[in-house]
Amino acid sequence: MKKVAVIGAGLAGSEAAYRIANSGFKVDLYEMRPVRSTPAHRTEKFAELVCSNSLGGKEITTGAGLLKEEMRLLDSLIVRVAEEFSVPAGGALAVDREKFSKKITEILENHPDIKVIRKEVTEIPDEYDFIIIATGPLTSEAFSKSIQNLTGAEYLYFYDAIAPTVDAETVDFSKGFWGDRYSKGEGDYFNCVLSEEEYEMFYNELIKGQQVPLKDFEKAVFFEGCLPVEEIARRGKQTLLYGPMKPVGLIDPKTGKQPFAVVQLRKENREGTLLSMVGFQTKLKYPEQKRIFRLIPALKDATFVRLGSIHRNTFIQSPKVLKPTLQLKKDPKILFAGQITGVEGYAASAATGILAGINVVRMLKGEKPIVPPETTMIGGLIKYITEPKEELQPMNPNFSLLPDLEKKVRNKKLRKQLKAERALRELKKFIENEKILIN
Repeated sequence: MKKVAVIGAGLAGSEAAYRIANSGFKVDLYEMRPVRSTPAHRTEKFAELVCSNSLGGKEITTGAGLLKEEMRLLDSLIVRVAEEFSVPAGGALAVDREKFSKKITEILENHPDIKVIRKEVTEIPDEYDFIIIATGPLTSEAFSKSIQNLTGAEYLYFYDAIAPTVDAETVDFSKGFWGDRYSKGEGDYFNCVLSEEEYEMFYNELIKGQQVPLKDFEKAVFFEGCLPVEEIARRGKQTLLYGPMKPVGLIDPKTGKQPFAVVQLRKENREGTLLSMVGFQTKLKYPEQKRIFRLIPALKDATFVRLGSIHRNTFIQSPKVLKPTLQLKKDPKILFAGQITGVEGYAASAATGILAGINVVRMLKGEKPIVPPETTMIGGLIKYITEPKEELQPMNPNFSLLPDLEKKVRNKKLRKQLKAERALRELKKFIENEKILIN
């Protein structure tokens, strides 16, 4: 009989184990809590929500809302239980976190085809036909070393330094120019130009901005290679001009001169619909980020699809080591799921668990693993974390991940609605064509 291990009983591991067991296969589900806890967890229950109790928006015109609707179509355990124990939260799906994780734990512990093993896994077990690693952003130090050996040390990150990402459609491209420093490359960077007066205003607000207090397990990440932009600014008024805002090697074609300061935006995807602020990792509170970064003229009306942060996180460089099926390139019997793959947020983490579970089931049946259409939110996320890129920055579900519609639609809300309808239509077709089991 084929043997399957799922390591980690968070949101992704819970989805994966449930999917495989419900398809009639035996699963060993490993969870190190309460034998060993993490700085963020408080209980030994599965699928514990350690930060917010919200799984994001409910409307399909939000990234998280569309993703959860897709997960419903794929028979998500997490979404079903979340709805059962939902609490009022306006347009978001929030849950009673205690009842939510208690129910998930009961379902999995009482499943006849799931064997729960409470122990810390420190080495990749070799007695299984398939293994899903879903140990999350606070993977233990010992198991992190095993993952390093498996993937290559350079492909495992122990902190998450995220710079804000903006929707390219909301950038004022008249307030800057495309170009690489010293004209190297093909002009992949958009340089947001600031005059001396504009820089002065931006700098003064930046050093006064309110910051998010650090948690105990985040304090170790403040080192020279990962300083928040506001910390760099506090070292002196000119420091940013020699760091992330340096104009050296850049000539504005409109003036023929070097700008006083620039903020570089780099393409986050092939289509160029997402642009990240280079070197702008930050601990500013979210409202402060929006207020202060919109003082940059080109970003005056920018929509931020992801805001910046620096926190303790473990994630692999998925584009370098994973196939779009979530299989490890060098050892396809091993799959990864959850935040360790570079997706952000509860829903995205659980969604990758569903896909990993589906693909293990298919391979157990002798079938080929599959990849969802990139027109779906789950497909867009998978494409983002696995398509070639210089460096992966974790990403949450958002509409900039989806391909454009065949016909251009100017109205933003209508455009999202049409993309969402297309996604659900394509996913239903995909489920039917691939004969994905829905209980």
